[in-house]
Amino acid sequence: MTQSTPNRRRRQILGAGLAAVSSPFVLNVARAESSTIKIGFPTPLTGPYSIEAQDQQRAAALAVNEFNETGGFNGRKAELLVRDTKLNSGEAVSRTLELIEKDKVNFVVGSLSAAAQLSINAVCRQHNIIFNSISQSDAINDAKNRGPYTFHEALNPHMTAGAVARYAFPKFGKRIAYLTADYAYGHEMVAGFEAAGGPLGAKTVADIRHPLGTADYSSFLPRIQALKPDILVLCNFGTDLVNSAKQATDFGLKAHTKIITPVLLYAARLAGGADAFDGILGGTSYYWGMEDTVPAAKSFNDKFRKAYGGAVPSGYGAYGYAGVRSILAAVRNAKSVESAPVAKALERLHYNWYKGDQFYRECDHQSVQSVIIIESKSKNMKDKYDVFNVLEIGKPDEKYLRTCAQVSAKSA
Repeated sequence: MTQSTPNRRRRQILGAGLAAVSSPFVLNVARAESSTIKIGFPTPLTGPYSIEAQDQQRAAALAVNEFNETGGFNGRKAELLVRDTKLNSGEAVSRTLELIEKDKVNFVVGSLSAAAQLSINAVCRQHNIIFNSISQSDAINDAKNRGPYTFHEALNPHMTAGAVARYAFPKFGKRIAYLTADYAYGHEMVAGFEAAGGPLGAKTVADIRHPLGTADYSSFLPRIQALKPDILVLCNFGTDLVNSAKQATDFGLKAHTKIITPVLLYAARLAGGADAFDGILGGTSYYWGMEDTVPAAKSFNDKFRKAYGGAVPSGYGAYGYAGVRSILAAVRNAKSVESAPVAKALERLHYNWYKGDQFYRECDHQSVQSVIIIESKSKNMKDKYDVFNVLEIGKPDEKYLRTCAQVSAKSA
C-alpha cells in the first residue's frame, strides 16, 4: 500500500530525530527499550465510553503485571502503552500510527468502538502487526476487513444479540421496538436480534435511531409508547444506555413493555442506579458474580480486588485482561515476538483466563465463548457490587456464530 504524505512526513521527522542522537547513553537506552515487549493499547479514555475504557486499562495492566511477575519471556518484560482515541476514528488512526511508528510496539490490543476498531485494524494490517480487538463488531470478522493478524477477543453482535433474543423473545413477546444508536454498534445489534428473532416469529414494529451522545430521549419515547411493543430493545452503549434507561423508566414504559439491551454492563448499572435499571435484562461477556460457580472468575476477581482496592472488574474490563493475556501467552508458546509465529500460536490457543473455555476460530479469528444473560436488580443485594442476577450462562459453540462461508462472503 502506498504511504500517505502525512505518514512519510511522520517517518521523516522520526528519522531526523534519530539521526541527531549520537550519545552512547541514549543508544543504550534505546537497546534496553527494544528488549521490552510493547503492547499498544488505544482506547477511548475520554468521552461517553470512558468508564468502560478505564476499566479495560486497569485489567490490561493486570495481565501485563502477571506476565512480568512470572518471568516474562526470556527475561524480557512486557509494557502497556495506553493512548486515548477520544472515541474518534481519525484520532484512533493517529494514535495507532504513533504507537507503531514512534513507540515501535510489537502488538496492539484495544478499541472499544465498532468504527474505531476497523480504523485501528487497517493501520495494523498495513504494518503487519497483530491487532486483538476488544470491542464488539461483526464487520471485523468479515473477509474485506480482517487480515492474517486480525483477532477478535470480544463477543460480536451476532453472538450477543442472538443469545439475548433467544432468551427474551419467547418469554416476553414478539412485537419488538428498537431504540438504536445510529452507528455500527447499533446497526449490527439490530441485525443480530432480527436474525435470531425471525425463526422465533418476532416482528420489528420500529427501529428508531438516535445520534451517538444523545442526552434527551423525550422526542423518541412517546413514539415508542404509542406502538405498544412487547419489548423495547435499547441498542446503545455507555452514557447513551444510561440516559435512555433512566428516561424510559421515568416515562413509565416498564408498565407494559419489557426493556432489554444486548450489552448490559456493570459500569452502566452503577452509573444509572438501581431504580433506572431495575428489571432490565441483557447480555454480557462477563459478570463478577459468576465467581460462585466458575473457578476462573473467582481467581480473576481476587487478583483484580487485590490490585484495585477491593473493586471488581466489569465485563469490558475483562476483555482488556483476556486480550492482552492471550497475546502474551502466545508469545511464550511461539517463543517469539514476531507477528507470524505469534499469530499461529494464537490460532492454536485454548484458554480459560476468567470465564470458562475459549478459543479463536481459525477462519476468522473470532473468540468462541459463552454469552451470559443477566437481569438488573434493586433488592436483596449483598453489597454495592451485587447488581445483577445471572439468569443463564451459555456454552461456547460455533453454531451461534455466522458460518465461515458467510464471513468469507463479506468481501466487497
